[in-house]
Amino acid sequence: MEEQQRAMLWREETISTEPIFEGKMITLQVDTVTLADGRTATREIVKHPGAAAVMALLDGKLLVVEQFRKPLEKFQIEIPAGKLDPGEDPLTAAARELEEETGYRSDDLKLLSAFYTSPGFADEKLYIYFTDKVEQGVQNPDDDEDLRVEAITMEQAEAYIHEGLISDAKTILAVYAWKLYILTGRL
Repeated sequence: MEEQQRAMLWREETISTEPIFEGKMITLQVDTVTLADGRTATREIVKHPGAAAVMALLDGKLLVVEQFRKPLEKFQIEIPAGKLDPGEDPLTAAARELEEETGYRSDDLKLLSAFYTSPGFADEKLYIYFTDKVEQGVQNPDDDEDLRVEAITMEQAEAYIHEGLISDAKTILAVYAWKLYILTGRL
């Protein structure tokens, strides 16, 4: 089916938008929409400015941070990442977050992938960059971030996934991309 046909068949026209919440990181709105067959429905939508993350290898190991994630009520091990500032280029954000969170920096970041994290209810787009060229920088986490930095092996990464210590999509994607890189030399 062609893109134009798809758009006509399933397009939802917004009738109204009701703002519900506006925070530092997200906003929540409820849209009333007209469906293709004329019925109306509501859509709860989380608006997010987007984020950038880095799959950084240091001496053949993956740089990760461990931190407490309140929505999950547990510690998680993740690749460094953070929210885009208004109008910020994702590459700039990725470089900033790598250094702020891990204390390492790189001038050689390549886009690995970009994807929507939860398109059923949110517009957040996450950009993941890759580098295997890092050098010591200055760690400077946000005031409310308590992070532990670690460089992990593939075996540790796989064990952390199995144990649920790594359970977010961006880090799992990074681990599998890293595995592909180890096996083929390509991403």
